Amino acid sequence: MAVRFLSDEWIALVQERLNGSASFRDAAASVTATVQQVVPGPDAERRYWIRLDAGLVTVGPGDASAPDVTITQDLATATAMAKRELNPVTAFMTGRLRVAGNTGLLMRLQGAISQLPDLMADVEVEY
Repeated sequence: MAVRFLSDEWIALVQERLNGSASFRDAAASVTATVQQVVPGPDAERRYWIRLDAGLVTVGPGDASAPDVTITQDLATATAMAKRELNPVTAFMTGRLRVAGNTGLLMRLQGAISQLPDLMADVEVEY
């Protein structure tokens, strides 16, 4: 059964997959951070957050209180990155992905966060 991209079910599955990955937990073990994601779409804006604390992840819908970093990208960009059709660095360099807040912290998280598409590769997602 497919899960709708950026839905509450997708968010719960992301949390499950990230926490279930020893590689992700190791990559994120030394970082405590909250990353707010903002994805404007044609019909509505979708917001969710990712909190990392000692290698454990909590992901939730809506707005995080006091995020360290906010990442904004339109739905087409978010979809392309999730499908591994667009590299996040390319998206940033071309202005399709915008970052506000502690960019140095985000760079430290790059190795961990970049694992998400691979961890979700075997999930049927409806875009």
